[in-house]
This record gives sequence, C-alpha cells and structure tokens, in this order.
Amino acid sequence: MVATKDHIKVIISGGGTGGHIYPAIAIADALKDLAPATKVLFVGAEGKMEMEKVPQAGYEIKALPVSGIQRRLTLKNLLFPFKLWKSMQEAGQIINEFTPDVVVGVGGYASGPVLKKAQGKKIPTLIQEQNGYAGLTNKWLAAKADKICVAYPNMEKYFPAEKLLFLGNPVRKDIAGELDKHTAMEYFQLRPDRPVVLAVGGSLGARTINNALLKNYQSLLAQGIQVIWQTGKFYAKEIQKAVGLEKKEGLWVNDFINRMDLAYTCADVVVSRAGALSISELCLAEKPAVLVPSPNVAEDHQTKNAQALEREGAAILLPDHEAENKLFEVVKTLMEDEEKRNQMSNNISKLAKPHAAKDIAKEIFNLTSYKMQMA
Repeated sequence: MVATKDHIKVIISGGGTGGHIYPAIAIADALKDLAPATKVLFVGAEGKMEMEKVPQAGYEIKALPVSGIQRRLTLKNLLFPFKLWKSMQEAGQIINEFTPDVVVGVGGYASGPVLKKAQGKKIPTLIQEQNGYAGLTNKWLAAKADKICVAYPNMEKYFPAEKLLFLGNPVRKDIAGELDKHTAMEYFQLRPDRPVVLAVGGSLGARTINNALLKNYQSLLAQGIQVIWQTGKFYAKEIQKAVGLEKKEGLWVNDFINRMDLAYTCADVVVSRAGALSISELCLAEKPAVLVPSPNVAEDHQTKNAQALEREGAAILLPDHEAENKLFEVVKTLMEDEEKRNQMSNNISKLAKPHAAKDIAKEIFNLTSYKMQMA
C-alpha cells in the first residue's frame, strides 16, 4: 500500500515562448493555491526567456544546454547531438536530486530530455499541449505519458485518445472579469457610442498586422470604427511617426496595453495573431476575432489554431499575405453584421476553459498518493 504524502514535488519543464511559459507559471500557481506546501522546480533552456520570466514569478529554475534543430545546415545543427546528450545527463541529475512525484511538460526544447528521463525512471508524466497542432516534442513523449491535457477538441489524431483531457489553456485571471464598458472606453479616451476594433500582435508586435493597420486605420476611422492598436515595442517608434504625434479622435496607439481586460471590454472585434495564449484569452473574453496567423512559427501551428476556431464558427481566418489588402473589408463587414458577431461570440465562448489551471493542477495531484484537502 502506497503511503499518503503530506506534500508533493513537481518539475515543470519547457518554455521558449510566452505561449509555453505563462501557462506553465499559471499551473504552478494553481498547484500552490490548492496545496501551499507543494514544491515546484522549473527546468528550461539556456538563454531562453523562461530563465528570466520564471524567477520573476517567484520560482526556481534550472537550465539545460539543449537547443532546437535549424531548418538549414548550420554549426548549431552539428552541435545538436552533443547538446542533447549533455541535456539528457543533466536532466537525469536534476531528477535524482529533486526526486519529483510528477514531471510536467509544457512544450519547448527542455521538456524533451526531462520528460524522457522521468519516463525512464517510471515517474508519472503529464503533457500540456497549448496548440491545435501537436509539437514534435510532445508527440515524441506521448506514448509513455500518463495524461495529456489539450486546449482544443479533436486532438485524437496526434495523441492516444484514452490519455486526452480537454481542459484548455491557463491564462491570466483578469481577462474574464465583468467590467463597466463606459469606464473602459474612458480609459482609452474613446466614444462609448461607436464600435471598436482591437488590434494586437503580441508584446514585440506583428509586422503584418501593423502594416495592415497603417494602410487601413484612416478608412476604419472614416467609417466610425474606433481603433485600439498595440504596436509592440519593436515597431512603436516607426508607427507613432507614421501616424503622427497629434491625438486623433477614435484612435489609441501604444506599444503595449497594460489593461488588456479593459481593452477586451471595449472591443467589438479583435484582430490578432493566433498563438495559443491569445486564442485562449479571446475564448474567455468571448470576442469575435479576425485571426492573422504568423507564418514564421514552428510547423505553421498558428494556422492550425486559427483553422480549429474557424471550423467551430468562432473566428475568421485571414491569411498573413492577404491581411494588408483585405483587413478593412473583413472588419467593416463584420462590424455591420451584429448577428454574426453574436454567433461568433457564442461559439468562441464554448471553447473557453476558465478553470484550466486549477483543473490541470488537480490532474497532477491525481497522479500521486497525495490526498487533497479541498473542495
């Protein structure tokens, strides 16, 4: 008979992008919320953003030298087998020293060696796949994983059906809050009697979305459609110069939106990239979306994400190469069709999983002998 534990230890491994890191941190927070004595250790890849973001969130992280394979022949590719071997050795050492009860993989370079070593040691493993298309690392690890938590339906084509749990992506807690629209409009200095399109391309920005807005924002304003435009810090100066420094009625432009909850409250339509985290926020915010998938991501997974929503009647997919020429007409047509917007809002809300982090944390506890003293 297995003894009941008074606390558990969990390794969370992976990263590389915010779409991997922020869900991972949300899972760690949920574990601590449910059982404060839980010990969490992160394992990431050297030089990647998790090495900065995870300590900022209050968690310890160890780094592996692992890296990805480049699409062309480079010195990095020649070094890949050596880095992988070294990472496997170091992952085994980290596991031996920390003695985790469960190892969680969120995708990204580091998750491969850590979960593979854990599986070899018969330690329970859980995979959290954020996208509508499974990454190579997660597909490689799936056969020996105990549970696979996904954010989209119909993932049986990538993973064993009996291991799948459709629990959604953990996102920031404030997105789905009930806020006063008049107050939100005041924050962005917009008129409450006119519709709003919110355009976001991530914290760094998306060139295509920015170029499309530059070409079309004046036409949108002329139609009475107000614009909240997050340029991203990389493009901020260029766009501010192009738009002009003087304030234009109905237009709010900045490199970053600190109050995304208020931005979603204002928005009648959202124009966005199709990263997993962005889509999960849109689902919780219940907003009609025009998704412009980035073509510069691994295995074109943003297009797969957008297609998954389009199949459900929850979003419109606008290919990257068509965005500049078609964005105005797509947004204008959607703004004029309230029935379609309402239907899209209803459809996207069905994909929302507001308790994703807590539900995933519970599944982690279920893989151990720990008895949760909670509702």
